[in-house]
Amino acid sequence: MLTHKPVLCWLATVDARNRPNVSPKEIFAEIAEDHLVIADIASAGTVRNIRANPEVCVSMIDIFLQRGCKLDGTAEIIAADHPEHPALCAPLTAMAGGHFPIRHVISVHVTRRSPILAPSYTFFPTRSEAEMRADAYRSYGVQPAATGR
Repeated sequence: MLTHKPVLCWLATVDARNRPNVSPKEIFAEIAEDHLVIADIASAGTVRNIRANPEVCVSMIDIFLQRGCKLDGTAEIIAADHPEHPALCAPLTAMAGGHFPIRHVISVHVTRRSPILAPSYTFFPTRSEAEMRADAYRSYGVQPAATGR
């Protein structure tokens, strides 16, 4: 399971003519070690590509920790009339909060998982997670949100 909190993932697909496409997705949930679901909100190209070639790659990165994971697998388009749709769509609907219509569930069965690490992890292996976050906040010109409310 994920050990970080990415807010976006990038879904890579290939169309029927073998042209790659990468598309950001913001509503997704890892429901098992080998199973990820992604909401099709406005992903007509992604859906078309998966129907032509179900092999996909999903990258997720916590930009403040500068690490994440790459998930390779096979995707299936789950329409609203599919018997598994309600269960697979439930975590996505909870995340969307009614703000986005979910047209399909993109169900990804993960066959391989690989880490993604920024070069900083190689060049500065003793740097703490707090130091990594502080460097990222400086790089992006942001401050952590206040907590305790």
